[in-house]
Amino acid sequence: MSDTFVTVAAWLAVAAIAVSAVVFGQGARAPTRAPRDARAARNRRIGTALSISGPVVVVLLAFAVAMMTGAWLVGAVVAFAAVGVVALAGLALSPH
Repeated sequence: MSDTFVTVAAWLAVAAIAVSAVVFGQGARAPTRAPRDARAARNRRIGTALSISGPVVVVLLAFAVAMMTGAWLVGAVVAFAAVGVVALAGLALSPH
């Protein structure tokens, strides 16, 4: 396999996990019940925003850094991991 094929496959995997994280985050939009206090409401709003827009922001930042540095494969691996971390952080803040 050529390096180009591996790099393209890695970025396609990043796109797949980002799309799945955004679709999964869409479920955090509709609250099941009202929050108990202001802090819970704030955490839910942050978690919802993080789970919906966070993966897209991570992919765009990783793509820009990879474009500037030329480290495309490393950028894809870091982006893959970062999208997972951001999605899990959004889930932890808005767990429904």
